[in-house]
Amino acid sequence: MAAGKQSKLLNPGSRAPDFRLPRLDGGTVALQEIVANGPAVIAFFKTTCSVCQLTFPFLERIHKAGTLPVYGISQDDAEDTREFNRQFGLTLPTLLDTERSAFPASNAFGISSVPTTFLIERDGGISRVIEGWSKREIEWLGGLAGVEAFRQGDNVPEWKPG
Repeated sequence: MAAGKQSKLLNPGSRAPDFRLPRLDGGTVALQEIVANGPAVIAFFKTTCSVCQLTFPFLERIHKAGTLPVYGISQDDAEDTREFNRQFGLTLPTLLDTERSAFPASNAFGISSVPTTFLIERDGGISRVIEGWSKREIEWLGGLAGVEAFRQGDNVPEWKPG
């Protein structure tokens, strides 16, 4: 949960607020750059969140397909975020939206719980919002990316709140 100015979570049909955040691997990136070539997924998380720990390995599978960019946006510091990515085998690009910077992106999107995932279209419009864990929504994102998000033997719940 982002601290500070809490606003209402943005819904599908809303325009995504632009942001520029530091990348975990150096440099910065703006939302406009993320969606420059088409739709992209951004997913806000905290490293200590058990539902985030469930969600991100499946977002990584979608990312690895290479057809739908997936960006993680960590609300933790770089050290904890690097450890989270290592522990869960994440290679997806990760941005930092920290307490130290007053959670600018989290507050702009109205994040009150994590994980919260957005599908942002090339024009900056939000077309999908997923709060918490939804097996059906992750399957849908996988379909959009042309990849099976779930494999035989994956034992995952249908839904979990963030």
